[in-house]
Amino acid sequence: MTTPPIGKSEERPLRVAVVGAGPSGYYAVAALLDAAGLHVAIDVFDRLPAPFGLVRYGVAPDHQKIKLVSRVFEKAARDPRVRFFGNVDFGRDLSRDDLLALYDTVIYAVGAQSDRRMDIPGEDLDGSWSSTEFVAWYNGHPEFAGADYPLHHRQVAIVGIGNVAMDCARLLARPAADLATTDIADGALEVFRRSRVTDVWVLARRGPAQAACTPPELKELGELDDVDVLVDAAQLDDPAMAGEPDRQTVKNLEVFRELAERGDRGMARRIRFRFLVSPVRVLGEDGRVAGLEVERNELRAGADGRMRPVGTGDTEVLPVTAVIRAIGYRSLPLPGVPFDDRHSVIPNQRGRVVDPERGEALPREYVVGWAKRGPSGLIGTNKPDSQETVETLLADLAAAEPPLAAEPATAAEPAMAEPRGGGPAAVAELLERRGVAYVDYEAWQCIDRAELRRGEASGRPRVKLCRADEMLAAVAAERQPVDT
Repeated sequence: MTTPPIGKSEERPLRVAVVGAGPSGYYAVAALLDAAGLHVAIDVFDRLPAPFGLVRYGVAPDHQKIKLVSRVFEKAARDPRVRFFGNVDFGRDLSRDDLLALYDTVIYAVGAQSDRRMDIPGEDLDGSWSSTEFVAWYNGHPEFAGADYPLHHRQVAIVGIGNVAMDCARLLARPAADLATTDIADGALEVFRRSRVTDVWVLARRGPAQAACTPPELKELGELDDVDVLVDAAQLDDPAMAGEPDRQTVKNLEVFRELAERGDRGMARRIRFRFLVSPVRVLGEDGRVAGLEVERNELRAGADGRMRPVGTGDTEVLPVTAVIRAIGYRSLPLPGVPFDDRHSVIPNQRGRVVDPERGEALPREYVVGWAKRGPSGLIGTNKPDSQETVETLLADLAAAEPPLAAEPATAAEPAMAEPRGGGPAAVAELLERRGVAYVDYEAWQCIDRAELRRGEASGRPRVKLCRADEMLAAVAAERQPVDT
């Protein structure tokens, strides 16, 4: 008797592996769960014990409302058709071949784990930091729990003018007492309490009309207590900067003008915006940052009519002793998975992974999020992006000829083909044989409850467990039998 095609019955659901438990991964999970007539079983893998990726480790601790989006992902994660396997490192604990053997299809949702470099002399001096790592540190990312970012500096430069740069500037200027009511990592909170930062320079290589930050993030800087936000009004008047401004540009320029009108009111701390400057050299003394040399730019129209910054040769040195680069994220290649190093993405067509040498779609492999389109957009941008990939996946499933059935394929492999073997228990058994202490969703809830209890005791939303061993210990403590 022939069994129904895969995905058409509870007896043989479409089995999907999602590599990455961040927003793009869970938006893909939600889209699969909502697909009409589809029977699906989804396993989500992440190298960290805690799910939700960027929401937990990227959103600034003073943006607690934004973190509430995790409730959408929690709904998907609690669905009985979905399992979570945390503390599982793709490429070490499980390979691409493992997943293709155990699942009908694989979705890569790994985000962008690294950052772009400035590629200037002195970039690796002590006190020159990556915003990717700085943000992960203050958010309690386990891989940066032992990092050291002493804030004994008076003046700090932030290179970049996107939302990450705004987050870094805001936290450096914000009174530490404000952070004490957030879920910032304990170790980072103590460092911010001892901070000596008085001046934060925000450096943009283009003009204010090209600022990548969103108006709410920019406006929030002007709402900080005892902080002056200094903008040179003369840099806001060049009509060549504006071009044909969109709504975000218009709003940003309005905020910049309001800030420029305020001027210097003698507050204890200052955020200083400088436009049309590019860093050319980090100056050092005894191996530490001792200044930042910047070159002034001017905007010139390119062949496509877009305004681009061009160096003038006129330089100056800013008296900073720490530099944070926030000029963009980049994805890293996954072991065995095609990768476009130039654009830092997994090559794809509407989410369908493509072999870059042959230009052909690979069967059963898909990608979502920043690894698909590059590091752009907000958390919510991942929703339509993931939906597009799921639509592509379902179209491939429907187009598979002969219809994908629960017997091994004997003909040439179609767009989606039967895996070589393994039922629902196979991946857990494989991880256990390899000695991987994976964290399921029930175990994550033990960690979650432990953090919430710690937060309640100190008047904070939660106090994060910032090391993997601490998280696993919290699971063991809750599951320890009570002596009677």
